[in-house]
Amino acid sequence: MTATTLVCLPFAGAGASFFRPWQRVAGERLTVLPLQLPGRERRIDEDPYTDARTATDGLLADLRSTLADDPGLPRRIALFGHSLGAVLAYELAHRLAAEPGGTTLVRLFVSGSPQPAEQRTRRATGLPDDAFLARVNEFAGYTHEALDDPEMRELILPTLRADVEMHENYAPSTDLPLPAPLTVLRGSDDELVSRDEAEAWAKVAGAGFTSVELPGGHMYLTESAAGLIDVIAADVK
Repeated sequence: MTATTLVCLPFAGAGASFFRPWQRVAGERLTVLPLQLPGRERRIDEDPYTDARTATDGLLADLRSTLADDPGLPRRIALFGHSLGAVLAYELAHRLAAEPGGTTLVRLFVSGSPQPAEQRTRRATGLPDDAFLARVNEFAGYTHEALDDPEMRELILPTLRADVEMHENYAPSTDLPLPAPLTVLRGSDDELVSRDEAEAWAKVAGAGFTSVELPGGHMYLTESAAGLIDVIAADVK
């Protein structure tokens, strides 16, 4: 099987470190490459993005730089993103598909998200801190333990707010069908994104579409990494 690099885009508030354990799970089936957004982890001192198109520009530059610095990385690229990461991966997929030569986009994997033109109507942007966090936790059905620590909360909150604002203000940059196969994933018990909302991604698929459900809620991927990697590895063969 030809090797594939799985480029991973984070959900709101998350950093690249979330995906690093996936390499052990994937073994030799995939090379897992998480991209880091500013405002977190090693880029904590940088201002976070609040606009998806600006973020896509930055992510594309980061990916180009990483591929140039490491000639051993497979140039067959698959993209994975969850929630906010799903729409960023979708935008990045269109940019990669339009680039001549160098890389081949083999598949886009979008998780825990309605299709691009139908983002959620209930919002958290602009709420006071406690109400904002309560709304985000309600959306996700998941609370990161770091938010229970006042100092960590103070550090994380500006980036989380920026990510949520970027997601809630997102509008797709194109209505062209994606010229690469697309797999949509959701947790079978997800109360934020329904099955119909997930499967509506078929509207933007132009080269094949698959829908997969895995056990769990909106944040199923925190507990189902092995099953998720199995799906991804099978689909990029």
